[in-house]
Amino acid sequence: MNGILPLWKPKGLTSHDCVIRVRKLFKTKKVGHTGTLDPEVEGVLPICIGQATKVVPFLTDTQKKYIAELKLGSATETEDSYGETIKETEVDHFPSDEEIDLVLQSFHGEVTQIPPMYSAVKVKGKKLYEYARANETVERPKRQVNIFHIEKIDKNPDNQTIRFEVVCSKGTYIRTLCVDIGEKLGYPAHMSFLKRTKTGNYTEEDAITFEKIEKAVGENTYQSFLQPMITAVDHLDKLYVDEETKRKIANGQKLLKPVKLPNSNPFLMMYEEELLAIYQLHPKNENEIKAVRVFMVE
Repeated sequence: MNGILPLWKPKGLTSHDCVIRVRKLFKTKKVGHTGTLDPEVEGVLPICIGQATKVVPFLTDTQKKYIAELKLGSATETEDSYGETIKETEVDHFPSDEEIDLVLQSFHGEVTQIPPMYSAVKVKGKKLYEYARANETVERPKRQVNIFHIEKIDKNPDNQTIRFEVVCSKGTYIRTLCVDIGEKLGYPAHMSFLKRTKTGNYTEEDAITFEKIEKAVGENTYQSFLQPMITAVDHLDKLYVDEETKRKIANGQKLLKPVKLPNSNPFLMMYEEELLAIYQLHPKNENEIKAVRVFMVE
């Protein structure tokens, strides 16, 4: 059983909880998720099963799309609505559409973020939330992330909230983005709502709930929910090979660098429509390419 399950993660479960549940339902240990979603957040969480666990890092690396809401006037220790309020200010002037749009567009492109203290980022071998829970302070490393698209969806002056859509790179903290947007608008802020609507090729419309999965398991039709592995990595370029090369790839052999290189690195090795492996340029031998992941080749 190999493939990608585009799960709709419900609120109240960690990403690891979802992995454990899928393992039990599908009766297999080879299960991995592709990018943590906080327990309070629902949304698209692709789950890799069987050989598809080999593509986890490549799918984790894809763009994510979210619907987010920020609330002006109060900041919290966790940067979302579940933490204790640490700062409050009256919103005496709710920003206009023009002010909001201008600030949102200022975040388009490469952005520097400082991860929240309540996050799983590791510093000196410990996760930041471990320091936070122990009331210890530690210098947090700055990180560069990319915002590919950001746009206002709605605003509610009565609730002091702004809802927006954002497409971003892996590692982007939407909580922190909400705080930073609020700061540019002149107020403390926190994230009051978040939903992930897309990861890589998998959208909200593709996503399957646990209720549907459990019903399908009972009817023994659950395999129909699995997407082929190539749907997780088809953002990488393809190199088509002949049958002789296919046999070499099955053994994980290094190969001579092709005359015409794919546009991406790494790239997919294909035999007709069959995904054989993921290869990359050899880091030490400019005349060779080497395997990064090899899939079972019959």
